[in-house]
Amino acid sequence: MRTTLKTMVVAAAAVIGMQAALPGVAFAAATEAQRVAQATAWSQATTASRQSWDAGRQNQGAWADYGFDWSTDYCSTSPDKPLGFDFKLSCHRHDFGYRNFKALGIFDANKDRIDNAFLADLRAVCDGYSGLQRSTCRGLANTYYEAVRVFGFTAVSEEQINEAAQTALAEFGLAS
Repeated sequence: MRTTLKTMVVAAAAVIGMQAALPGVAFAAATEAQRVAQATAWSQATTASRQSWDAGRQNQGAWADYGFDWSTDYCSTSPDKPLGFDFKLSCHRHDFGYRNFKALGIFDANKDRIDNAFLADLRAVCDGYSGLQRSTCRGLANTYYEAVRVFGFTAVSEEQINEAAQTALAEFGLAS
């Protein structure tokens, strides 16, 4: 699996390089198989996948032939930065996965992987913290993940955010 993902990332980088080096040359629209392969490569629960997707997000023109939907409402009705933890980019990649796999007609078979990648992205945000902050962030990450897993979108209330914070405080013996 790692070799396949690495091969897809290298191939994608080669395509971007060719498009950049040959700006006057028209490239044919991507096939459905190519769209599926790239969307799959960009929806793995790995750092490499997240970084590759973010590079694509920052250079969307290079992927125009793929017809990807880059639109986002970030964390939907939930805060993008609950208690100051910035989940915005994680929510954007999650939206990318949902919107593009739905457009490809293969969403149900890919939903769990997309949701697991979302949790990995949220935890990567939390890894930038330590102690109580990290514990609080992870509690929120789990809450956001459960919301998308169960409901298909992030619908986290202020009460749930406060509950995650209180749980983290209790873990450190600081509950009020």
